[in-house]
Amino acid sequence: MVDDKRIPLMSFTGSTAVGKMVSEKVHARFGKTILELGGNNAAIICEDADLELAFQGSVFAAAGTAGQRCTTLRRIILHESVYDQFVNRLVKAYETLSTRMGDPLDSQTLVGPLNSKQGVQNYVEGLKKIKAQGGQILCGGKVRTEMPGNFVEPTVVAIDPSAQVVQEEIFAPIVYVMKFKTFEQAIAMNNGVPQGLSSAVFTKSLQNMYKWTGPLGSDCGLVNCNIGTSGAEIGGAFGGEKETGGGRESGSDAWK
Repeated sequence: MVDDKRIPLMSFTGSTAVGKMVSEKVHARFGKTILELGGNNAAIICEDADLELAFQGSVFAAAGTAGQRCTTLRRIILHESVYDQFVNRLVKAYETLSTRMGDPLDSQTLVGPLNSKQGVQNYVEGLKKIKAQGGQILCGGKVRTEMPGNFVEPTVVAIDPSAQVVQEEIFAPIVYVMKFKTFEQAIAMNNGVPQGLSSAVFTKSLQNMYKWTGPLGSDCGLVNCNIGTSGAEIGGAFGGEKETGGGRESGSDAWK
């Protein structure tokens, strides 16, 4: 299909490795692509943020759909002045999530299963890398074998942003927490991964918002203010930059 000249545009959702092959073959015949590949999305929580809004947005974005969404929040970048307060509350919330896992069709369930045994294996292997590279598991980190299905505990990890594993996207409910001092440092941390799908900042400062959405801000395709990374504006075009691929789909801006 990728070699078929009757198909002028091909949309592909999947891994960066396969997306690269699709892009090479389609563009070799001067076709066009819309690629939606890896995410590795981050949210910056500034010292002046509405912490209640940031907390609710972060938990929903990180743990929703058991971390199996392209726009799932993978990294929470916290100002050092709010780090302890925010992380302590996050851990308590995640401990509650782990007690309400089960059938996603049950209204009492907060966390459902991973989509496959391979997903569970990726979670386990990812945690091995995290531990080997100095990451500290603050809560979660276990496969739940007492129930049928592919269940793993939502996990919070404190880690140095320079750890190599942070550069990878583990498609599971694992979220990293890390500190920053200056807003410029936080932007650099957001941009310091090869993927570039969704990003968010929580702040009351218009100056921060303008910088975040401008040429010196986020390098992602989706740039949000005071909403989690998994939020989507139906009128806006959806897509990423860098190793996330390129092109835009959905929304009126896409066809315009």
